[in-house]
Amino acid sequence: MSVSVQPEVSGDVIVYRRRRNVELALLLFAQAFGYGGWILTHLNMYNAVPDGWAVVAGLWFGLGLVVHLAIRVRLPYADPVILPGVFLLNGLGLAMLARLDESYQLSDANMQFVWTALGAGLLVLVAFILPDHRRLQRFPYLLFIFSFVLLVLPLTPIGATINGARIWISVFGFSFQPAEIAKITLAIAFAAYFYEKRDVLALAGNKILGVRLPRARDFIPIAIMWGIALMVMVFQRDLGMSLLVFGLFTVMIYIATQRKFWPILAFLLFLVAGVAAYYLTPHVSTRVNSWLDPFADVDNNWQVIQGQFGMAWGGLFGKGWGMGRPTLTPLPHSDFIAASIGEELGILGLMAVVLVYAIIFSRGLKAALVCPDGFGKLLAGGLSFVLALQVFAIVGGVTRLLPLTGLTTPFMSQGGSAMVSNWILVAILMVVSHRARMPQAATATPTTRAELEDHSTELIER
Repeated sequence: MSVSVQPEVSGDVIVYRRRRNVELALLLFAQAFGYGGWILTHLNMYNAVPDGWAVVAGLWFGLGLVVHLAIRVRLPYADPVILPGVFLLNGLGLAMLARLDESYQLSDANMQFVWTALGAGLLVLVAFILPDHRRLQRFPYLLFIFSFVLLVLPLTPIGATINGARIWISVFGFSFQPAEIAKITLAIAFAAYFYEKRDVLALAGNKILGVRLPRARDFIPIAIMWGIALMVMVFQRDLGMSLLVFGLFTVMIYIATQRKFWPILAFLLFLVAGVAAYYLTPHVSTRVNSWLDPFADVDNNWQVIQGQFGMAWGGLFGKGWGMGRPTLTPLPHSDFIAASIGEELGILGLMAVVLVYAIIFSRGLKAALVCPDGFGKLLAGGLSFVLALQVFAIVGGVTRLLPLTGLTTPFMSQGGSAMVSNWILVAILMVVSHRARMPQAATATPTTRAELEDHSTELIER
């Protein structure tokens, strides 16, 4: 899915090719993988094509076509690789959920498709109502407050505890995870705040032993985020979201200031919080112990053990769609869907899925690099990192590279909250990409041929 989108220089204006036809070709190719997985499941399990295959094909490929047409009309210069990558992951997730439904005799995949359609619809809505990402720069403090409210909502009477974690709210019989939206609003708020304060955070302060320390009042933001991350870890028993919030803050402050002091300080603070949580809260110690030695407590670590055995049984090339036994692992449709993929598509299939995530991440960073405004650079970099950290944490937990964190696999795990929020994340990323790649004379900060040459020289030096 590597597509060259190098700019051309026409006069004094940088011009990127739109590549919408390339996007359409990649999109149809990507959607065929998910649809093909669903067909192969029924062929392998029942030796027959599933009922309603034509209707499903019309709905699935029709959804992709509608989103593509909206992008073609409203965001014609958006990166042509991001949308096909998202549909590829989403389609594989739907196919795996449909495969698990055959064993459980459920219809979770149908509801997941509804959430997918809602998320894709919100992407179209964002494309039409947010032509310029810089409009989001106006409300950093309101977004901070809104994000904090979302993070503490599960601790209120409407909060619900599911599988030991209090990260949900229940309203009118529907459950929702507000932290999934908070990760996006926090990324926007951080981008706006750090863009405004970048010079102060980077230059102010006294030097001690050759290291420029920030002023005491500049510690306030990192102290607040440390406190919020600690609150989420302790009171909501959500190690994953705590890591995501604090990791997002650390990366964005480093991107804004280019000072190594900030990530070092943030890492030390999070390490202190993690050690304290290990000794003071049982759920953190349980996660760490199950990572270090799952066989020491087989009853409590059955999920981790079964996930490892499932991927080992699948081997390098997998058992094939519908030919494995992923239901022997608890929660194979949500927390451990990566293990289900690894069992039926093999380690190579799981590596291919991780590679698709890496491609989306790299395209987001490319948008950050070429974006002409500092706020857009920070925003695209932050949103891309949120996605990358989430994938690293959950796949690392399933493969026992890291302790389990409770995060979901973006676009693949069952769950409406994560599905909708990740589609919104991609929508904002595509808006930034469109503004970055459109003819720069049409933006508030034109880029000339000379500026392009200077920028290229700077990148080569880096």
